[in-house]
Amino acid sequence: MIDFSTTADAVAPQLLGCALTHAGVTVRLTEVEAYLGAEDAAAHTYRGITARNRAMFGPGGRMYVYLSYGIHRAGNIVCAPEGVGQGCLLRAGEIIDGEEIAWQRRGDVPFHRLAQGPGNLGSALGLDLADNGAPVTGPDFVLHPRAAEPEWVRGPRIGITKNAEAPLRFWIPGDKTVSGRRGRR
Repeated sequence: MIDFSTTADAVAPQLLGCALTHAGVTVRLTEVEAYLGAEDAAAHTYRGITARNRAMFGPGGRMYVYLSYGIHRAGNIVCAPEGVGQGCLLRAGEIIDGEEIAWQRRGDVPFHRLAQGPGNLGSALGLDLADNGAPVTGPDFVLHPRAAEPEWVRGPRIGITKNAEAPLRFWIPGDKTVSGRRGRR
């Protein structure tokens, strides 16, 4: 059982290999990034609480769903004690149930790309802004424990400009669903 009241960098590797079910699709998480609140210039919570990021300051084990680049819905799982504002961005995963639904949402893409990248993962899961603040313990989201701890690595985050070199990206090496720049997988 994951203790979501601990810091995002402690929770992130524990999410790898877990499965998240929402809206008819289940994704096995293969890549996540930790965002550390007020001490992390890349975090949505770096400058404090706003209407947009309020869910990130709530209790751990809840979703923070937001609009990325004005078009993609991306999701984080809130971590750390209430009021701290930390979370783990869900970057990539493997569809393990609801594949046909995921393809309807994503279109004609290779299987390993269905939930590769935060926006694509959000689309495959059918994330909606109304999901913001929902618990991952049901009924709308269910986080399933992993069968065993997978091998994992950590390194710099990608797709951001602030605090990008912080080793707060965690992934399962060699998994085809993991996103990333060449040489940085």
